[in-house]
Amino acid sequence: MTALTGLIGSGCMIFGVPCLPPIISSPAPREPQAILVLGGSPTREKFAAQFALQHPQLPIFVSSGSPEEYAEYVFEQAGVKRDRIHLDYRAVDTVTNFTVMVTELQKRKITDVYVLTSEFHMPRALVIGKIILGSRGIEMHPISIPSSIKSEDPAKSLRDGLRSVVWLVTGS
Repeated sequence: MTALTGLIGSGCMIFGVPCLPPIISSPAPREPQAILVLGGSPTREKFAAQFALQHPQLPIFVSSGSPEEYAEYVFEQAGVKRDRIHLDYRAVDTVTNFTVMVTELQKRKITDVYVLTSEFHMPRALVIGKIILGSRGIEMHPISIPSSIKSEDPAKSLRDGLRSVVWLVTGS
């Protein structure tokens, strides 16, 4: 993981891209203004529906999750109002979960967001989210969902971290 961080940091410095926040005393943590669910497992929507009940004022963005009818059913069964849920199916992978949603979050002037994904997936989501969301001044507040899968190949984090840096530089 140290090598991954160094590689991504080096790439950011080479391309002049702000991947990491400046080293200064940090202000008090801000409260998230939205929930972002990274699709990939129906378990994530079920967890998100219960999590949303604890945060009734927050809009919920689900990026390429379960089919629309099922996702709506899960949130409805939990008692989450439909007007809070924003389903988006443009993303095809974890990098595009973030690249597609960052614009939507920016439009809504969201500066802090809960990011929900499976525990095994969170390390990669953190790498990508810190680069993409962080480049737009959006703070990521990770919420890991317990999973029976214990870990993911670290090479995926490296690959997607590099893809995220390329996205910052090229916009695609």
